[in-house]
Amino acid sequence: MPNTTLIAPDDAVLSALADAGVAAYLDPEDRVIYAHPTSVPQSKALDGMHVMIAIEEAWFPSSDAPPMRASAWVPDGSPDFHELGTVYASIEARPLAEEAARCAQAVADWLAGRLAGFVLLAALAEYGITPGDGLAITYSSHSDSYEVLLPLPGDQYARLVVADRDGSVRHVPAAHTGWSVFLHDEHGEPLGDPVYIAGDGAFVDCAEDSAAAAAVIADYLTTPVSRHCDCYGNERPGRPHDVECNRYRRPERAA
Repeated sequence: MPNTTLIAPDDAVLSALADAGVAAYLDPEDRVIYAHPTSVPQSKALDGMHVMIAIEEAWFPSSDAPPMRASAWVPDGSPDFHELGTVYASIEARPLAEEAARCAQAVADWLAGRLAGFVLLAALAEYGITPGDGLAITYSSHSDSYEVLLPLPGDQYARLVVADRDGSVRHVPAAHTGWSVFLHDEHGEPLGDPVYIAGDGAFVDCAEDSAAAAAVIADYLTTPVSRHCDCYGNERPGRPHDVECNRYRRPERAA
């Protein structure tokens, strides 16, 4: 007879965190798990940046995991804390061991500073697109993105703006759901549909997605006008593309 004993979600996550090289412990009173750098003793875990993992309480024993959410926190004057952001959140049903491992990897990446944005930066660097050389990094309180300057005829320009579906590049690879690349005109207004978008809300392989997005961005830098769009710009050579076209091209200025 196969062993059908079900492991508790708390135990599964703690085990997965240990396998990922993350120090963690269960707070029996609040029923949450606290993860922290291995260099920090448990007694000091909440004195610095840490990750809190909350598991949905209403769990009916099954092979699937209950939804779990990991969030990063820092002290904000005792006894308060400030939330830095979501490290991981379940988005689909999956076996408990698999979900615990994915959550644990996300926590490990966060604590080690391994973010999806760095994966994309490495992919862009393969094409010589680096910060200070056509690439700008924009962070704000509501969103953050990478912006790639796109020169156009007539001393004009546009920008390719890259972020994930939540408008961020600061998330871990294990929680990546796909890059979106939008073309913006010189006034900062978005034009048309995304020139690149991946995923449907589920998790996406960050390395593969970053490589694909970087290839599209590099192509735009060499061929800013699409050879395959459907607007009037392709009906007659030299005719400007519509402003709604996602392969935007402004008319050249008169001499």
